[in-house]
Amino acid sequence: MLIRYGYRIEIVCEQPTALVTMLDVHPSRHHTLVAQDAMSATALGPAGGQVPLSLHIDSFGNVCRRLLAPAGGVRLEAHGTVHDHGRPDPVVPEAGQSHPAELPHEVMPFLLGSRYCETDRLMDTAWRLFGQVEPGWQRVQAVVDFVHNHLTFGYAFARSTRTAAEAFEERIGVCRDFAHLAVALCRCLNIPARYCNGYLGDIGVPADPAPMDFNAWFEAWLDGRWYTFDARHNQPRIGRILIARGRDATDIPMLNSFGPHVLQRFEVITEEVEETTTQRGASRQPPRYIGIAPDDGRHVAA
Repeated sequence: MLIRYGYRIEIVCEQPTALVTMLDVHPSRHHTLVAQDAMSATALGPAGGQVPLSLHIDSFGNVCRRLLAPAGGVRLEAHGTVHDHGRPDPVVPEAGQSHPAELPHEVMPFLLGSRYCETDRLMDTAWRLFGQVEPGWQRVQAVVDFVHNHLTFGYAFARSTRTAAEAFEERIGVCRDFAHLAVALCRCLNIPARYCNGYLGDIGVPADPAPMDFNAWFEAWLDGRWYTFDARHNQPRIGRILIARGRDATDIPMLNSFGPHVLQRFEVITEEVEETTTQRGASRQPPRYIGIAPDDGRHVAA
């Protein structure tokens, strides 16, 4: 299938403000791109004009763009089309768990505590809840089931400083909180886990009437590879488009601002499109965006 995706974000600032964005599709998906999602940055206000961008790859392999937003603000926009195999996230119940001594060096950082995933505060809880569950896939799935049922989802619950331990105590959160708590519990159980964000449209599931948004999920290391898990939705989904991976949201904020600003506009699109339409050039047409109020907390990524 073909999936069209994109965003339109407007940042208002009174003085020139440095920004670092992490909004490009992850390099691991570049070979599936049908239409490139190159970001454009346009100065707000009567003068307009394009704002220069520079690009680099961070230590986790994610695409970052730097820019200096002029006084008045900037509009960030991109849209593209990706080819997807159309299959749900794989489910492999027989996938086993490796002993920490057997893990590759590059996987070890995802076994340690991090800013939003305090393994020291959750260690006893994790072993009390899941210590008797069979190691491997069954144990990770038990964690996902628990987090899915333990937390109540709501955009009004968004708080950029909430940690995994706080989410466990408060029992509320948004998708990043579901992912952080699941990641922290897995790490407590000696299962490497990493935080992910990206696009996830309503493909293969009933349409959600709420405006579209970016999503957060996580990956766990089992039997020598990473597998996708989603504690918020708790079901295999079709059409994930990865943007970034890291230890937690600290590593992969979609927007880092080095100065005061106001988020004036925030819109996201992810939808399946007909291949024949795309081949005729529809992928070059502006996508159908659905607006999100800038003060509802859904834009929080860091």
